[in-house]
Amino acid sequence: MACISSNRVCARVIKETLCQFLNANIENTIQQQSRRKFLTGSVFTSNPQARTLNGFSYLTRNFNSGKQALPLIHPCMRGYSSVHTQQPAGPVREIELDPYILLDDDIKYVTQDIRDLIESGTNQPELDTIAKYYFDGQGKALRPMVAMLMARAINYHIHKDNREPMKSQMHVAMISEMIHSASLIHDDVIDQSNFRRGKPSVNVLWNHRKVTMTGDYILSIASIMISRLKNDDVTLILSQILTDLVQGEFMQLGAKETENERFAHYLTKTFRKTASLIANSLKSVAILGGADESMANLAFQYGRNVGLAFQLVDDLLDFVSSAEAMGKPTAADLKLGLATAPVLFACEKFPELNPMIMRRFEEPGDVERAFELVHKSQGLEQTRFLARKHCIEAIRLAQELSESPYQKGLIVVNDFVLNRMK
Repeated sequence: MACISSNRVCARVIKETLCQFLNANIENTIQQQSRRKFLTGSVFTSNPQARTLNGFSYLTRNFNSGKQALPLIHPCMRGYSSVHTQQPAGPVREIELDPYILLDDDIKYVTQDIRDLIESGTNQPELDTIAKYYFDGQGKALRPMVAMLMARAINYHIHKDNREPMKSQMHVAMISEMIHSASLIHDDVIDQSNFRRGKPSVNVLWNHRKVTMTGDYILSIASIMISRLKNDDVTLILSQILTDLVQGEFMQLGAKETENERFAHYLTKTFRKTASLIANSLKSVAILGGADESMANLAFQYGRNVGLAFQLVDDLLDFVSSAEAMGKPTAADLKLGLATAPVLFACEKFPELNPMIMRRFEEPGDVERAFELVHKSQGLEQTRFLARKHCIEAIRLAQELSESPYQKGLIVVNDFVLNRMK
């Protein structure tokens, strides 16, 4: 059974299944996906000696304990020497699956493909420049990554083979990233942000009206892509994302009087602003892959839990991470008058936060005092506990899919979400 630790999703449990799966498919993968790089110069010595044994390609590498024969493993399985033993085989190698490397061919061109679409849709150079500004390859690309993981995991679950994802599934991954970036542009205008991803926000560099229209333009390109999917069910599902985003933004502008109402309000807002995009994108790729209603709902619920956990961690990092690590100012939510999970939990110990929440931290000293009280309370620990709870539920759902590297990737994603630092 997979588990969540404070540092990583326990990965040993995936080793045997993953090796078996990749041993059966690695030859076909090499032939069909020649673009994928199985080795990097940083992994092996500059002059490795290759040989074959029991169907695996091996390379020799110098360790402190002597020269070892290492299997030419799929790049998603990062090996590292963690425990040295007296056994002849040398160091025990743990396996860490990296979904980004596993999906290298699926997602490495997503940003460029989006940039090409943006450019082909307009003859206005400034609109093209603004629209491409956040598609610079510096984001986490979490949404397209998880969408393609679910697409491949569902495809394998249904067909029991390692077939390529459908073009429509890859388009959903692109659509999810476009909707996300458009929402960032609109958020930066609304919030008057100064920084995003470690660089000046779009609204700092360009006229607010032009920036707002650029967000609309990106959404229009995404809408065209949705129509080209030619699937009524998926069109309705992806359209719901836009409805949720707008409603979530409106909810963020309000406040609730009682603690119970306030937290329910916060969770609903969080789903609409963050989790709906992931949940509905995953449901869409599942449907396009031929999933039945039950499997499509599983994909949706997995995305819902991952999305909620992601936002909970984001709210936590606003109190504990540095501005350099986050790429934007910390305590930003308090300065915007927003009471996130750490503050709402802190209210249990410090009721004086309640009037601050109602006046949206507008009085002098409110932001500093609220920040201090959150750190004096258990608010951060309770927020992480709730995020962990959602990650555990997402793992449980992923375990209902047939075992494959992509199913295991869906498990590892929760470690990325829970333990990220920015």
